[in-house]
Amino acid sequence: MVFPLGFAENSIQLVPDGTLLLHVLIILVMVYALNATLFKPINLILEAREKRTRARLTEAQEILASVSERLTEYERALRQARTEAYAFTEQARAGAMQERQKHLDEMRGKLAESMSQEKEAIKRQAEEARALLEVESRRIALEIGARVLSRPITNVEMN
Repeated sequence: MVFPLGFAENSIQLVPDGTLLLHVLIILVMVYALNATLFKPINLILEAREKRTRARLTEAQEILASVSERLTEYERALRQARTEAYAFTEQARAGAMQERQKHLDEMRGKLAESMSQEKEAIKRQAEEARALLEVESRRIALEIGARVLSRPITNVEMN
């Protein structure tokens, strides 16, 4: 029995025949069918996903830029608030120092006045003591003189 060359088991077919055209036609129909039913929908889904991804990426970049801008503004406001707080603290400290200095000056004035009053009182007491000692020394001198002389002494004799 003679087998056609296309169905021979051990032979290699080198000459193209009509089945080749059939295979090419089947492949083209399959490519068209796969393209229409599988590849185009998948490509549309992938394009839509890519667009969403790009949109979300752009949105995320805008959000990051907004957050960065707000963070910068927050840091600036924080620095300004700290500067104001330091200035307020320094102003309060300077006011307290002025108040303290004023209080010290008042106390020094009162102390100086009190010291001058005390000095005057001591001076007066010293003068009173001198006068009293003068009178008392004259009396004691008269008494001692009278005892020594055994007679009373008058003030005229003392001078």
